[in-house]
Amino acid sequence: MQEHESGYFTEENSVEVVTARNRNAGNPRLQEVMEVITRKLHEAVREIEPTEEEWMQAIMFLTRTGQICDDTRQEFILLSDILGVSMLADAIRSRRPSGATENTVLGPFHVDGAPEREMGDNICLDQKGEPMFVHGVVRDTDGNPLEGVRLDVWEANDEGFYDVQQQGIQPEFNLRGVFTTGADGRYWFRAVKPKFYPIPDDGPVGQLLGHLGRHPYRPAHFHYLVSLDGYQKLTTHIFDPDDRYIHSDCVFGVKESLMAEFKPVDDPAEAARHGFTGRFFDVEYDFVLARMETT
Repeated sequence: MQEHESGYFTEENSVEVVTARNRNAGNPRLQEVMEVITRKLHEAVREIEPTEEEWMQAIMFLTRTGQICDDTRQEFILLSDILGVSMLADAIRSRRPSGATENTVLGPFHVDGAPEREMGDNICLDQKGEPMFVHGVVRDTDGNPLEGVRLDVWEANDEGFYDVQQQGIQPEFNLRGVFTTGADGRYWFRAVKPKFYPIPDDGPVGQLLGHLGRHPYRPAHFHYLVSLDGYQKLTTHIFDPDDRYIHSDCVFGVKESLMAEFKPVDDPAEAARHGFTGRFFDVEYDFVLARMETT
């Protein structure tokens, strides 16, 4: 018997005995991670003191969570989202200097291969919903406009569905597009006013939300992946500050700095200038990218 295998498990020394068994781990990082996880789990069990029935309920919840996962659904990510773990991990990974635009969660509905579009194009292919004009400038932290920035944009429609959720109903790549800034750093495109929507709530995570007295909704938003060589990639949203769920996003993705006014415009001349025939919404938001070497 090796030295690290000695010691008998007790309530008092449980962490030390379990973590000692991992001393021969070939990956030091794995050993470190498992030591922290073991310590925190044991602390939780000591504090909660679960009954046998409660412990089995927890095991069965995790079992059901795994059973509902497939190639198109990842219930464990959803669980991470509603516990705030996804946002915390993202915040730690994406620390940026003051003034740079903040990150938020990617979400499950990004699609690779969205079409490259010309500035001013309308990403709404079925012409359903309230029209919007979305625009702004991409700058560096010194205030200089950035040329060649790639903005990958996507959103839900006015019913709260992404195109991949309504295949055969919405056109392929509806409300998606990739735009590239010119020398002035400006971007602009036409879209529709997005709507709040629920995360998938027909599984164990949705049931947990119900038991906790929480709703499954995300407030209305646009998604952006903003990238340029030499700069930190930005994964973020633009939120409607007047949305009914803006203060209670079920996945905690809202940040105050990411809110932008969704301003209604009733001016016929402005509508015609942007290719609309009536009332539309205007939303302006500038992005600030941090250089890769900046921490």
